[in-house]
Order: sequence, then C-alpha cells, then structure tokens
Amino acid sequence: MPSKPYGILCPIIRASELLEPRWTITILCALWSGATKFNELRREIGNISPALLSKRLKEMEEAGLVERIDDKATGSVDYLRTKSAIALEPALNGLAYWAQQHIEAEDIACDFTARNLMWDLRGRIDVDNLPNRRVVLQFHFSEDLEYDTYWALVQAGGPVEICTVIPGYDVDLFIETNTISLAGILLGRTTIARETELGELFLSGDAVIGRTMDRWLMVSEYAQVDGIRTLPDNRILNDPTRNLPPKLRAAG
Repeated sequence: MPSKPYGILCPIIRASELLEPRWTITILCALWSGATKFNELRREIGNISPALLSKRLKEMEEAGLVERIDDKATGSVDYLRTKSAIALEPALNGLAYWAQQHIEAEDIACDFTARNLMWDLRGRIDVDNLPNRRVVLQFHFSEDLEYDTYWALVQAGGPVEICTVIPGYDVDLFIETNTISLAGILLGRTTIARETELGELFLSGDAVIGRTMDRWLMVSEYAQVDGIRTLPDNRILNDPTRNLPPKLRAAG
C-alpha cells in the first residue's frame, strides 16, 4: 500500500466520474427502494424529464450499473441494479450517514416537493399500526402549491394509495403541515411532538390515529445516526429563495 494513496491516480476519481452525471445516484437510490418501471422511477425521483431519465438509464446500462429486462410476452420493461451497483450500497450508506451529520437539515428538507413526499409515504405508513379497517388520511400543505392537498387511502392487506382527488370516503385524520416539516420528520431531523409544539404540524380527527402517528409513520433508517443535525426552530419556509443553493440564498 503506498503511503500517499490519493491524487490524480486515485481510484476514487474514476469512481466519481462514473457516478458524477446528475441523477445517477438518485436513480440508483430509487432502484434500491424497489422502483423498477420507468414511470415508477420518474415518480420516485420527481423532477426529471422522461428524455433525461431514458438517457441516464441507457448510460447506466452501458456502465454496468443497470440491467434492462424486456418481457416480450407483455411488452413491459423493468430496470434492475446489477451486482456492481449493489456493491455500491456501503458507499451510499456512508454518504447518507455523512449527510445526516454534516449537511444542514433545511438544506436537505427544502429540496423535497409535496409530490415527492407523498409518493415516498406509500412505503412509510405501517398498516399494522393503524386500525384494521379502511383509514383515510388527508395531508394539506400550507405552501402556495399547484397541489396542496393529498389523501392517503390505507386498507389492511393492500398497498397504500395516494390520491390527488377526494377518494369519496370520510377522512379519519386531517394533517396540516408544510414540506420542510414533513420532510424533517421523515428524515429524522425533527419529531412529530416537536413540530406539533412549534405549530408546524396540526392534527385533527380520530384522536387515537393522531396520538399514535409516531408508530404508524415510519421514518428514515438513517434517523438514528449519531450527531444528526436537526431542523432549527426558525425556518426558511417563507423565504422565496429557499429552493436556491445555500450560497445563492446567502448572497441574497
């Protein structure tokens, strides 16, 4: 082993070049979460055009990170991680731990849209910790959004459905929040109790479902990282520059 392993000949540089194009790691994470269809990947990622997603998937296939599976009988196409991509899991986990400890909570939380969050919620609701019946949860976001209200339809034994129109059933729990608050909760950068105390989260309706939200709403597996950076009490929610990179926000 050389005493100075870094520099322009370091393999880290080649690995970085391979993973550097925007969306590459995001696509890998979406595949890691279980998305395999093109439209599933688009919904999981959020802000990527179909043309760019198609281009990236082709590049990743050529790089040996993605395997395309064509089912000629049905015409369906699935994308799977290769062994090479799966071998990246320890490195991606390391990045996640580093981000939880070293990137400000708001800089991460403000990147999420309501649509991203609600799509993610399909896998974050623990049906076994809700009543054994149909449950309807209404999420209303306080920001000025194109779609500010979503419904989660939960039924025992079935997948969680996310609706953008009223599902035709009585709502069990009304959840008033904002994207930074909900993202912070899901990332483990804050808690339901803290957001409620700060007035960033308001629950009304079924008292039992509301009281047990911390049981049926599953947070990120990285929520328990030691030294995690939490959301501050004073948020940038109403700052019109909040979606800009931190340096541009600071510049005014």
